[in-house]
Parts: sequence; structure tokens; C-alpha cells
Amino acid sequence: MSAQLDIERLRADLHKLRDALLAEGDLPIEPATDKTDDDEAPLAEMNQVIASKRNAERAATLKRIAAALTRLENDPDDFGNCVECGDPIGKRLLALPYVDLCLQCQEEQDGSPKAGRRRHLMDFR
Repeated sequence: MSAQLDIERLRADLHKLRDALLAEGDLPIEPATDKTDDDEAPLAEMNQVIASKRNAERAATLKRIAAALTRLENDPDDFGNCVECGDPIGKRLLALPYVDLCLQCQEEQDGSPKAGRRRHLMDFR
């Protein structure tokens, strides 16, 4: 990303995304009480898990945004290049301005899909 306009747009996108996540705030995690009905207990537990997972994902995204803003501040000429291989990240950066890996390096980091997974809804083998 060499164009100054692109860098400024990415910086603005990162700030806008960070501000939106901060404005949302954490979901409250309601503790289970002794007064919880046996029929309501699974629902209460599920709500706790959902809120906890969402809060953790939000915190992780905020951390990645902060890291991206730091990279952008420290080395704006290199921002937009993969931290692993140095190749341009490309269009992924427009969708997720905080990513730091190109698609190929991200796939390598995530690992290949597990063998034996169903490919179609009706594939029962």
C-alpha cells in the first residue's frame, strides 16, 4: 500500500472499527443463581457462554486493531505487507484492516482442512 490516500483510509477504518467496538461494550454475564428454574438453567448457561465468547472475540479484535495502528504508525510504508513473507496482503486488508498476514500465510497458520469432513449436506460417508 504505497498510496497515501489508501493509508489514511485504512487508518480511518481502523479508528472507526475500534470506536464501534468500544461503544458496544461487553455483554453482561449473568451469574446462575439458586433461584434459577431447572428448565431455565440450560438457557442461562448458554447465554453465559455466548456472552463470554463474544466478549473474548471483541477483546481479541481490539487487540489486533491496536497492533495494526501501531504498525501503521511505526512503519507506514510497510503497512499492508504480510509480516511473514512480505508480500502484499491485498483485498483482505480492505475487508479486515487489522490483518497482518496474506491469504496464503493465514491458511498455513490455520492449517489445512481436516480430511474426512463432509463436503455436501447429503454426504454421510
